[in-house]
Amino acid sequence: MLFLVLSILCSVTVGVIFKITRKYNSNPTQIVAFNYVAALALCYFTYAPNLKEVDANAPWNLYIAIGVLLPVVFLFLVASIKHMGIVKTDAAQRLSLFIPILAAWFIFKEEFNTYKIIGIVIGFIALLFILRKQSQNNENKWIFPTIVLIGFGIIDILFKQIAIYTTLPYPTSLFVVFCIALTVAILISVYEIGIKNVKLESKNILCGALVGIFNFGNILFYLKAHKAFAENPSTVFAGMNMGVIVLGSLVGLLFFKEKLSKLNYIGLFLALIAIVFIVMSQF
Repeated sequence: MLFLVLSILCSVTVGVIFKITRKYNSNPTQIVAFNYVAALALCYFTYAPNLKEVDANAPWNLYIAIGVLLPVVFLFLVASIKHMGIVKTDAAQRLSLFIPILAAWFIFKEEFNTYKIIGIVIGFIALLFILRKQSQNNENKWIFPTIVLIGFGIIDILFKQIAIYTTLPYPTSLFVVFCIALTVAILISVYEIGIKNVKLESKNILCGALVGIFNFGNILFYLKAHKAFAENPSTVFAGMNMGVIVLGSLVGLLFFKEKLSKLNYIGLFLALIAIVFIVMSQF
């Protein structure tokens, strides 16, 4: 459970950083690019991955899929916030947890006991209550939050596949994924700088490095949690998403003075109950 808690802490910290950077008109594409520079450096100096082990037999389909999806889905998340608002985007991102949970049931053939089913049902209700807020933006561009929901769900499933791939050490796999993600982010940044005349600013480099530190921790601990719960991937899927929602809401309430309705508070309480049931399902 320690790895899962650390992953949740890192994930929420990344969200806080992005929330702060919006006030300073930072460029998200550049932040994402330099985030992967920092993440690559941390991965290399922490684990010294042996790239000679990566050959044609490596799961390149998984590497390329995740490497492309990570920066691209984030950009759709930014577009969704712009056109549909933060609330609906957050709902789409968090509800994406049910895609990998269904995958755990139908694809990974995981057996669900009564505690886990109760936890998932309560968690779904909790999500609806937590995300029940009013949005001032009525512009109907549902393609963006839809892609966010599907994208994050697929990324969760693909990370599970990497976690159970034992031929290569997962830090090596993670390094390769970061390299591909960095390449994609750089290509998008070069397009913006060369075609759209967007300036490269130092604040984006600094924010990107900071995001990269916590992003590295988030993904690394997430993979470790999957290894620890190899027989029960839904525990990580649900625990991670619900944990981020609860902690993220508390951070928003205490540090960013965001207002929560009575239904939001009920949702937070139900989310905690759901996590308890999911944890109990392990015993």
